[in-house]
Amino acid sequence: MLFLISTFAAIVAGLVFISAKKRYNKLETTFSLAGLCIASIIAILQFWTVIPAGHVGILDFFGNVSDNTLKPGVNFVNPMANVVKFDARTQELKEIMNVPSKEGLTVQIEISLLFSLSFENANRIYKTVGEDYVERIVIPQFRSVVRGVTARYEAKALYTAERAQLSKEIESELVKLIGPRGITLESAPMRQIVLPAGLTASIEDKLKAEQESQRMQFVLVKEQQEAERKRIEAKGIADFQDIVSKGISIQLLKWKGIEATEKLASSPNSKVVIIGGKDGLPVILGNDK
Repeated sequence: MLFLISTFAAIVAGLVFISAKKRYNKLETTFSLAGLCIASIIAILQFWTVIPAGHVGILDFFGNVSDNTLKPGVNFVNPMANVVKFDARTQELKEIMNVPSKEGLTVQIEISLLFSLSFENANRIYKTVGEDYVERIVIPQFRSVVRGVTARYEAKALYTAERAQLSKEIESELVKLIGPRGITLESAPMRQIVLPAGLTASIEDKLKAEQESQRMQFVLVKEQQEAERKRIEAKGIADFQDIVSKGISIQLLKWKGIEATEKLASSPNSKVVIIGGKDGLPVILGNDK
């Protein structure tokens, strides 16, 4: 449209310029020449369009949509065509929904959907759906899939580690629905889950009981290991004592007693050594000071 207006303005300015030049009207000639130049520049610029980074352009020539998409940057285009620009960057869709569980309970969840538009299939989206493809395709399908998947799980599964598996199922089913349309799904992370108050308390009590049971099992294993350690230690001491007791005899003790007597006898302290004491060992009578 701008090309037609600028072209028409350039033609009018050219005619005025020619008329003013014939009448030697310098002021009118100057203004008409300036208008001709400006309108011509605007018309020429319509042969190019700039697609911002992360976007894709669609050429719509009076309802005839081109199969070629315009990449980011400067593109040469038909000046009569309308250029529709789509955002192909990652977009986030946040939803807070009340969904059913397998038991029929209502659970409130906050979930996000990260998706982007495919560069190659943007023209197909424009032809079959339009510019508001998010409201027409992504949101309805997303809500439907989430409710369908959560209905297959018990409410407690949404509160435990199974929520990761639930997210994977949502992604898998959603890809089958919106992927062929030209929309790339990246992830569908769970942000928050709000269960009924009574159910939350019972689940937390059960989790606490399971954790306490695991803790007690750990304590029992630790005590068993400590008992085994003490048994091994006691056996080692008993074995040592048995070995030592077998190596000690009366003759060895007497010999050790004689050696000790000899050492005491050689001491400068005054003493009396009587040979032939109890068990045949010497008896030492010292002079205590």
